[in-house]
Amino acid sequence: MIRYYEQTGLIPQAERKASGYRDYSTRDVHMLRFVRRARDLGFSVAEIDELLHLWRDRSRQSAEVKRIALDHVAGLKHKITELEEMVATLSHLAESCNGDHRPDCPILDNLENATESTVEANQPRRGAIDRVVL
Repeated sequence: MIRYYEQTGLIPQAERKASGYRDYSTRDVHMLRFVRRARDLGFSVAEIDELLHLWRDRSRQSAEVKRIALDHVAGLKHKITELEEMVATLSHLAESCNGDHRPDCPILDNLENATESTVEANQPRRGAIDRVVL
C-alpha cells in the first residue's frame, strides 16, 4: 500500500538506504500512521488527502475536518442501510429455497429475473464508499 500511496502522491517517496530499504523519519512514521488509521476508518484516498492537508495546516478550521467526518459517517450509514436490505432480501430468498434434491430454486429465479431497473438500482452510486469497516 505504501508504494501505491507514493505513486498517487498521497505521501512523498521515502529516502532509500544503500540496501534499498525505505528510510522513514519520525514525521513520516506519524504520517503513515495517520493514513493507516484513516483507511481503517474507511476514508477514501481522496478524503485522506484532504485530511492530510488539513492536518499539516496549523491554521486550519476544525469545522472543515468535522464536515469531512460527518459526510463520511452519512455515507457509512447509507452503506449500512444498503447492506441490511441485502441481508433481508437474501435471508428471505434462502428461507424460500427448499435446499433439497429438486432443481427449482427461488434464489436462482430471482437472480435470473432481475429487471433492468433492479440492476440499475443496485449499482453503486458515484463516489460511493468502497469499503465499510464494521
